[in-house]
Amino acid sequence: MRNDLGELSAFTIVAEERSFTRAAARLGVSQSALSHSMRCLEKRLGLQLLARTTRSVSPTAAGTALLQDLAPALERIERAVAETRKQRERPAGRIRLVIPRTATQMVVLPKLAQFARTYPEIVLEVTSSNDPVDLVAAEYDAGVQLGEFIQRDMIAVRVTREMRLAVVGSPQYFKSHNVPRKPQDLKEGIISEGRLIQVLKDWRPTFQGYFLYYPSRRKSARHPVRPD
Repeated sequence: MRNDLGELSAFTIVAEERSFTRAAARLGVSQSALSHSMRCLEKRLGLQLLARTTRSVSPTAAGTALLQDLAPALERIERAVAETRKQRERPAGRIRLVIPRTATQMVVLPKLAQFARTYPEIVLEVTSSNDPVDLVAAEYDAGVQLGEFIQRDMIAVRVTREMRLAVVGSPQYFKSHNVPRKPQDLKEGIISEGRLIQVLKDWRPTFQGYFLYYPSRRKSARHPVRPD
């Protein structure tokens, strides 16, 4: 019965056109192939659906009854297929992301409003976690992580520039401590809450920054983390 849907759809076109020649042209198949398909459908159903003459084709009483029930069903199927095709043009659905807490503030929140305006039919489900996560096992679609922590069999797309670490101290601290000029100058001390002063700017190491990453569809392929 797996061919029934296609053959039933073809049957409606034959009945509408009342001609195997015109219906075949509309379907993009040969007239003989279409005629054979209709005979196979009638044989499986055990009913004659089309009355054939040398000049025309018309539905029988059984065929007319079938068409009345078939037309609304095929119309619903066509609408469902059309809606599915629209998803290629208009992204929609739910995306599950896992993101470190710091990246939530730096990467997601600044872009969230614009993302919602651009893709109103996408629902973001974001989990903030600093723990290592197996995306596939936990059923996440993607994650955001620092480049050096992403497994090399993942596909990774940069979402921030390279970053630098910063050494900072409170103004209160520097009232009683000299500003360090090199790492060896650092002394133990307590950094209070409030404004901070950045020091040792020439000693700040860079790191790759954050990437959006997700599993490759081909598990055997290996994809290095791209630098940009």
